[in-house]
Amino acid sequence: MAKSTMRYLLAGLGSFVIWGFFSIPLRNIKAFSAQDILYYRIFTSLIFIWIAILLFRRKELKEDIQRISSISAAARRTVAIQILVATVFLMLNWFSFIYAINHVSLTSAAFAYMVCPLLTAFGGFVILKEELSRIKLISMVIALISIIFLATGSLVEVLWSVFIGVFYAGYLLIQRKMQGFDKLNVLALQIALAVILMLPFYIYQFNGLPQSPWFWSHIVIIAVVFTIIPLFLSLYALIGIPSSTLGIMIYINPIIAFGVAVLYFDEVITVYQLSAYLLLLFSVFLFNWQAIKDIFTLKKKLNT
Repeated sequence: MAKSTMRYLLAGLGSFVIWGFFSIPLRNIKAFSAQDILYYRIFTSLIFIWIAILLFRRKELKEDIQRISSISAAARRTVAIQILVATVFLMLNWFSFIYAINHVSLTSAAFAYMVCPLLTAFGGFVILKEELSRIKLISMVIALISIIFLATGSLVEVLWSVFIGVFYAGYLLIQRKMQGFDKLNVLALQIALAVILMLPFYIYQFNGLPQSPWFWSHIVIIAVVFTIIPLFLSLYALIGIPSSTLGIMIYINPIIAFGVAVLYFDEVITVYQLSAYLLLLFSVFLFNWQAIKDIFTLKKKLNT
């Protein structure tokens, strides 16, 4: 039983570790526009995700087709609207993240994914009427102070961080509302819809296919290694561990991304940024105190 649970923990850990290094392939193709990177990431991801589903997840696909056929027309319209809005949020998140990595700063993207779970929880509190404990509300106030503090150092960076975080938080909130469907099938449908939505812009801006093998090799790496594989790992992890445990692991992503920015790309961190990050880190620790205790409890069970 312990070994089985450890597999799921390692899968969840692996997904966020991979995402933490996402800035490296993006920076390697910085010479290309954010739009082109987004277009070809989505197009390539569409091919690979549907190959993966048709080869390995046909059973889940058939079940979802039967499920959508069995619900009422009104329910299908609701699902369609949710998928459409979630797709728009996902596209905006991907574009803002790519742009921030290559044209603003790596640390702004890292900060965004540190604050994103807090934004998601706040959205759940306001929109979905989910309950929050007093300690979690206090942690959100501290997070807001850290964002304001960061803005005194660089308003541009904090705005991009908030854009990235808000778009992804909105996407997650809609995903939370869509219960009963396989998450990977939903993502595959959203990517297909994203291709349809972006085709007019792509055709209007089309200046010929990029000829650089360097560009295409990185696009394939981004689509497979930094999109499909970590999504598979995170979905697999949810089979055997609680979502709260996986939720706390998300912070591995921005911590690694922050380390990559400073140690690998030599980005300079100001006193304002460092103070804001430390304050936000305290807020994150406070917000996830119960989940952290649960992880230590799970660890004790694994050792017995």
